[in-house]
Amino acid sequence: MTPSDPDRTLAFVESPVQLLNVLEWAHAQGGGRLLGAVPGQPARGGGSDARPTGPAAGPGLRIVVLPPTDPMSRGQLRRMAGLARDEGHEVRWKEARGGRFAPFKALAALAREVRAAERVVVGDPFSRYVQLLLTLVRAEELVVVDDGTATMEFVAQTARGERLVRWHRVGGGGLPGRLRELAYAPVSATARRRFTPGPAGRRRVEVFSSMPVTAHGAMTVRLNDFAWTRARFGPPRLTKGTDLVGTSLVETGVVDPGRYLQAVRALTLEHGATRYFAHRRESPEKLRTLSEATGLEIVRPDLPLELIARRGPVGRTIVSFPSTVVHTLPYALIGTGVTVAVCDVDPSWLTPAASERARGFLAGVTAAARDVHRLPAQAAPTAG
Repeated sequence: MTPSDPDRTLAFVESPVQLLNVLEWAHAQGGGRLLGAVPGQPARGGGSDARPTGPAAGPGLRIVVLPPTDPMSRGQLRRMAGLARDEGHEVRWKEARGGRFAPFKALAALAREVRAAERVVVGDPFSRYVQLLLTLVRAEELVVVDDGTATMEFVAQTARGERLVRWHRVGGGGLPGRLRELAYAPVSATARRRFTPGPAGRRRVEVFSSMPVTAHGAMTVRLNDFAWTRARFGPPRLTKGTDLVGTSLVETGVVDPGRYLQAVRALTLEHGATRYFAHRRESPEKLRTLSEATGLEIVRPDLPLELIARRGPVGRTIVSFPSTVVHTLPYALIGTGVTVAVCDVDPSWLTPAASERARGFLAGVTAAARDVHRLPAQAAPTAG
């Protein structure tokens, strides 16, 4: 089976990054390498050996977009959908949010296609919408495309046979929340079984990722080295300055807003940063405060950062906090001379609500990042 079998492969995405990685997966079929070492960053001034290619030949994938509600994500998704169509893929927009019964209406509308698909590609195994869809899946092959740091946690949890829970999630919700979790438990359990390869190859599970994950059992892990991105865009023009990459750790309740502001201010001064690439989930109020306090130009990308950086212009140094991009940008920027640096998150920046699991996970994201320059947390001191 190949990506040119549109009636057999069905993909579900909920974010721009997931859609990008579906395109990378489709490009990699037939030549995907087993996950190995991250290529080293070349000396500055090197050129990319990739050249633009034409759209995919023949019919492509059927991709269903289940968009979130925030405007920035929806805008990026629409841009990515246009790129996917340019590559010859069929893209459909299916609203699954906005009301109590919206997910079930979307599920009912997709039920026949989901049951008929012989291969299902998903971008977020933690998504309740995806897990609901998995109750209908009969496909013998299930592919999880890279969803960033969540992919690391997904592989670790399935290896341990644990319930699928996002690493930054905190408990609470009182009795109503616990009742919802209890009612949802059978769906979650079904999803966990679907993500477990079956005996004698009857059910195959593949993870397509640029994250440092290791296959367990009969699971297959293949490398996402952003070959499609490198072939279609760039190499970028480099600026003399440093770019900072924002994170939604404040929005998810993990990092204290004041500590984050101090960290960004310190990094700006130390590295001469001029631009701040906002995460799509960062709030306008937070970004306005950052701009006023640091003088940084706030850039709200209309595409995933891997594409923005590859198209350029981009700084010769990109500084990020622990996040997906410290693993993906070294691939996307191979041959460009850009240095990617990661700044550790000091434990004192975390909120009281941040779990011990979140603390360990952030440290692990940084420790596992290869071919990036590591900056100590002291480079961004905490408030006194």
